[in-house]
This record gives sequence, C-alpha cells and structure tokens, in this order.
Amino acid sequence: MAKVLIATEKPFAKAAVDGIKKIFTEAGFETVLLEKYTDPNDLIKAVADVDALIIRSDKATHAVIEAAKNLKIIVRAGAGYDNIDIAAATEKGICAMNTPGQNSNAVAELALGLMVFMSRGQFKGISGTELKGKKLGIQAYGAVGKCVAKITKGFGMELWAYDPYACQGDIVKDGLICAQSVENLYSSCDYISVNIPANEKTKKSINFELMSKMPKGAIVVNTARKEVIDEESLKKMFAERPDFKYASDIAPDCHADLLQYNERYYATPKKQGAETSEANINAGLAAANQIVGFLKNGDRTFQVNK
Repeated sequence: MAKVLIATEKPFAKAAVDGIKKIFTEAGFETVLLEKYTDPNDLIKAVADVDALIIRSDKATHAVIEAAKNLKIIVRAGAGYDNIDIAAATEKGICAMNTPGQNSNAVAELALGLMVFMSRGQFKGISGTELKGKKLGIQAYGAVGKCVAKITKGFGMELWAYDPYACQGDIVKDGLICAQSVENLYSSCDYISVNIPANEKTKKSINFELMSKMPKGAIVVNTARKEVIDEESLKKMFAERPDFKYASDIAPDCHADLLQYNERYYATPKKQGAETSEANINAGLAAANQIVGFLKNGDRTFQVNK
C-alpha cells in the first residue's frame, strides 16, 4: 500500500483534507497528516517511509529529500515550486510536480484588490485615482496573467502583456496589446502586475533601470515572489520617485526600510495569493489526483524536473 504524507505548516481547509483522503482511500493508499508543525525536523522524521509527499509553502529541502528513503513523487499544491530542492529530487530520481492553474483566480483577484487599494490611497481617506482608462501591463501571460486580464477588462483598462514564452497570437487574440519587450511594457504602462516565477533568469530582474521607465504615478503589484525584485533598486525608486507605489503579496527583505513610505508601500503580513477556500481545495485535490495518476499509471503531465 502506497503511503502519502500531507505536510502543511499552513493546513489545507478541512474540505480539502477530506477530499484528498477520499481520493487516496479509493486508490488504496494510506494518508498521513503533518499539520501546523514548527520544527523542520518534524518533516524530516515524517517523510522517512512515505512514497509520496504533498506540500504547500513547506520546504522540501535537500535534508528532507535525503531522509525520504521510499519517496517517488513530491507535489507542490500551487504554481511556484522554488520551495522544492529540484536538484536533490532529480538526483534521487524523484518526480517533482506543481499544480498550475488551481490558484490562478485567487492570485488574480488579490492582484486587482491590491491595485484598487493602492490607487485609492490604501483607503485612508485621501483622494485617489481610478483604474478606468489606465494602462495595465501583465508581466507573464500564464494562468494567473490570463485571469488578471479577464478580470481587469471589466474595469475598462487598456491591457498590455509581455511574455517571451507565450504565443503573441494568444495575447492579441485575447484583446491585449503585445509588448515587444519587457522595457516596452514598463515604459508604456501605469500599472504592472508581476506574475513571473523566481528562477536564475528572473531573480532581481525587476531593477531600477526597468521601473524608472514607468510613467508618473506608476504602481507595481507583485503577487509572484519577492526574489524577482532587486531590493536596492526598489529602495532607490522610493527615494527618487515620490510618485511611485509598490504593493507585494510577500514582504521584501528590506520591508523595515520601506515602512517610512507608508502611503506608497504595502505588503501583506503573510503570502495571501492562494489563501481562499476555493484555491485551497482545488490545489489539494489536484495534487492528490496527480499522485494517483503517477503512482498507478506513470502520468508525468505536470512534472517540473524533466
């Protein structure tokens, strides 16, 4: 009997856990829960004899992977998978997966909420601006980017997108203007929705040279990862551009330095993009189904370490 560990420092909703257990029971698998743990060693101990692992924001480190003697698959319930040591998993022949698209609407709605929040002076009673008629640049036109575009059409914004890996035809077909470069995107748009993953190519790629090209009153909303922002550049933008605003779904390391710009800067206390009951359930069930598909049929559709 295959044994599956659900390791969640921030637990899934009960409905998600019940649904995951049902999927595994019907597949003939055993389910083990590790919830609200605070010591990383708890995960290292719990993973010792399991065949599969589901995590959320939990870290599948080299130590975790080395301790997992029977582990065949890790699924990150969500889109980003930088919390999995991909090199260690690959070296041990472990399949690593994510669940793309399951959290997309939740993240997109948060991005729009942050745009409204920042454009209206964080609801502090001061005069703000409207989204209607403004230009929104969507950086990365994947599942989240497409949801952002769909929602913001109702705000009457002019939509732009840039994605070197997406088909330009899809961007145009969806009624957006296709930026020819990331510099073109930033220089043309009043708002930027950052949706790029954190990898060696993107880390610190959003720098002063790029952000300084934005028009007066620019707002950057980052619901991706803090690592994609060059923090020294961010501090320089706040110091040199009193019209610039930045909102993030995760506080940068320089958070304390930016608090002085309290009307132009905001970061959620904890990452909130996927924190809806719907996204929670969708991602959890998708992770469970992917594990069953892999262990029973060898399905590697969402493998990220090919």
